[in-house]
Amino acid sequence: MADQNTFHLIIASVGETFFDGAASSATFPTSNGEITVLPHHEAFVTTLQAGKILVHAPSHEAKVFEVTSGVLEISANRATVLL
Repeated sequence: MADQNTFHLIIASVGETFFDGAASSATFPTSNGEITVLPHHEAFVTTLQAGKILVHAPSHEAKVFEVTSGVLEISANRATVLL
């Protein structure tokens, strides 16, 4: 569950979940350029292009995920990436 300084992030494809947990920030390669999402971000949906998703966990650990395409949806302090 996300607290005041985090949001819940899921990065998944059909049959596989790559990340499912709290994040303090995440940067995504969208079709309109790179964006960084923080807790309580405004709701929206966008497509992803090839690049890297950079996730910062509350423990200050960074994780990187290579993507070729996908969809990002943000709503109610949750972000979901479908690859």
